[in-house]
Amino acid sequence: MSGDQELERALKLLGPLECRLMRAVWSGSVRPPFTVRDIRKVTPKLAYTTLMTTLSRLAEKGILSQERVPGQRAFEYRAAGSAAEFLAAASREQANRMLEQFGDAALAAFAAQLDELTREQRERLRKAAGHE
Repeated sequence: MSGDQELERALKLLGPLECRLMRAVWSGSVRPPFTVRDIRKVTPKLAYTTLMTTLSRLAEKGILSQERVPGQRAFEYRAAGSAAEFLAAASREQANRMLEQFGDAALAAFAAQLDELTREQRERLRKAAGHE
């Protein structure tokens, strides 16, 4: 999967405003560390308080890291990981939820999907799982 595809899939997991902000962060439109003022330059129509709240929520979710600017009330933010890393973590979380909810039935469904994979898909899966 290309970096653009991973970015788009990761962004689909977020709300509309979170998506706009993380697209700016993951695409490099804002450089880390950044503040609310920095991200406001690429989203000028959004209120400062709206951006501040949304960035704080993204930090609470672990998508951004947040650190107070020394001697100020402001925070600096950075992506906690790449779009690909976020997508991988979110997929593990979803798989765990499915296993908790459906147990062996989920494993059987995953196994059935594995049987349908092409050789190329199996190879990409091995690499994604770290079993090159």
